[in-house]
Amino acid sequence: MIAADARCWAEIHLDALSHNAGVARDLAGRDSRVLAVVKADAYGHGAVAVSRHLATKCDVRDFGVANVAEAEPLRAALGSDVSIELLSPALPGEWPAVARLGLTPWISNADEARGYARTAAEAGRTQPLPIVVETDTGMGRTGVLPDGLFELLEVIGSLPALRVAGLATHLPVSDEDAEFTRRQLARFEEIRGTLPAQAPDFRVQSRNSGGVLAYPAGDGEIVRVGLMLYGASPLPDSAIRLRPVLTWKTRVTLVRDLPAGHGVSYGRTFLTPAPMRVATLAAGYADGYPRRLAHKGTDVLVRGKRHALLGRVTMDQMMIDVSDAPDIAPGEEVVLLGPQGDEEITATEVATRAGTIAWEIFTGLSHRVARVYL
Repeated sequence: MIAADARCWAEIHLDALSHNAGVARDLAGRDSRVLAVVKADAYGHGAVAVSRHLATKCDVRDFGVANVAEAEPLRAALGSDVSIELLSPALPGEWPAVARLGLTPWISNADEARGYARTAAEAGRTQPLPIVVETDTGMGRTGVLPDGLFELLEVIGSLPALRVAGLATHLPVSDEDAEFTRRQLARFEEIRGTLPAQAPDFRVQSRNSGGVLAYPAGDGEIVRVGLMLYGASPLPDSAIRLRPVLTWKTRVTLVRDLPAGHGVSYGRTFLTPAPMRVATLAAGYADGYPRRLAHKGTDVLVRGKRHALLGRVTMDQMMIDVSDAPDIAPGEEVVLLGPQGDEEITATEVATRAGTIAWEIFTGLSHRVARVYL
């Protein structure tokens, strides 16, 4: 139940999360696993609550984070039975924590391998530290280039404190360039086919959300899903029906009648063309609502109908036109993102108007926005 004095909050629909995890699993190959990307606080949805639900209700055993600080609360909440992969390089000062927590880091070079082996031994681990070797097939961010992969694997093979749990790559244009992505996947499959015999639990992973939706995964892979898990598709024309997990809401705090020619918000970039009824909302860019949405045809939902944003978004407040709804009063619920009635404002719509991507909209929600799990 949402308190009547709640000013700005996000409702997280866990049944939709379960549905989207099921879609990812259905698209994966036989005997494949789903790795849930829960970095950036599960794309603003709340990493601990989301991960706990996925682990207990959806049997997800693999999670991906960006750094040790994100991994620590997950390890405490989920225990040692799940795999938590570090998808970004750790700093040398973080290596002891990686070993202590039993995380699975992605590595790109021999220096990382030797450093992890040393810190794993110093931590007194009785089992080798699992690692994933990343090969750079076109992302240009991290990973060993294919020509250096076998030399790196030889180094790792000489380090008994490490165990290679998998081989990974990342697709930079799975949602933009089909020809390049197919070549990249073919190159990865070629590399995979030349690997020496691996342990039975060795897994390869290449497909992110766009890759899972557009390119069938091979048997026994790990499919690494982020955006689609939260109900947004990176492929606008995808026929897969995902369910939005997050609905972002605020409330009307004030309603006023303004005369024609009156400025609204900073800079007076909007002047009322005629007498207007204007509602002030309890959300602004400090909550994560992009300031650049001003003058972009942006709408919010009140009682299932669209109402236009007026003027610039301020730090804590924003204004909308409610001239056609004279009975709207303070306390009225407003949807900034998500469905209401027969209307819906999607993350893709907001991102397009803001000139950005859905990932940034989700991860931009500040901690001032309360998360409510339903």
